[in-house]
Amino acid sequence: MKLTWFGHSAFRIDIAGASLLIDPFLTGNPSFEGDVATAAKGVSHIVITHGHFDHIGDALAIVEANDATVITNYDLCMYLASKGLKSFQPMGAGGTVDLGAFSVTLVRADHSSGMVEAGVGFPLGNPNGAIIKARGEKTLWHMGDTDIFSDMALISELHGVEICICPVGDRFTMGGKVAALAMTRFVKPKTAIPCHYGSFPIIDPNADAFVAGLKGSDVQALVPVKGEAVTL
Repeated sequence: MKLTWFGHSAFRIDIAGASLLIDPFLTGNPSFEGDVATAAKGVSHIVITHGHFDHIGDALAIVEANDATVITNYDLCMYLASKGLKSFQPMGAGGTVDLGAFSVTLVRADHSSGMVEAGVGFPLGNPNGAIIKARGEKTLWHMGDTDIFSDMALISELHGVEICICPVGDRFTMGGKVAALAMTRFVKPKTAIPCHYGSFPIIDPNADAFVAGLKGSDVQALVPVKGEAVTL
C-alpha cells in the first residue's frame, strides 16, 4: 500500500488493482501543493467521509475525468447524484461494500455533515470514518472528522485496525493531545497518521502535540510529507 497526503484530510491510497482518494479537497485547499489532475491520475474510487466542502472537494470533477466511483453515505450520494454523479456506492454506518480490490466499511464519527446553498443549510447524512481493507495489506481506518469516543476500541477490535489516520487540528475535531489518547487507549494501531491541521489559520498549524502524546507508547507516529508517497 502506498499512501500520499495532499494536506488537510485528503489522501491517496494505491493498492494492487485500485487507486482511491479519500476526502479529495484539493482545489481551494491552502495546504495542497501540486496539480489536481496529477494527484488524481488513474484514480478508480473516491471515499468521502462526510458532507462538508473540505471533504467533498473535487470529487465530481475527478469522477468525470477518471470514470471513478464514489463511496459515501446514502444521503450524500443522492445529493451528488443531483449534481450529475452517475457512478456511486451508497452506504450507512456499519455497512461494508466489496469493491473487488478492496472493501470499505463506514463507521461512526462524532461530527456533523451538511451543506449551505443559497443561504439555506441542509444535512447530508451522518458523518463517518472509513475502514479500508485489501488482501495482503494492513487494515486502515480514516477517521474523517471526529472527537474521541470510547467505542473507537470496539471498532478497532472488530476490524483489526493497524493504521489509523486521525484528525488532530482542534476546534472542529480532536486536538493533538486528545487524538493521541484515542490512539493509545482505544484504537492501539501500529501506526497513527495525523491530518486535518496546518491548512486553515483557525486550526492547529502542526501535529506536534499529537506526536508528543504518542512518545513512549507502542503506537508509532507517522507525519507524512505532503505530496510524497510512503509505503505502509
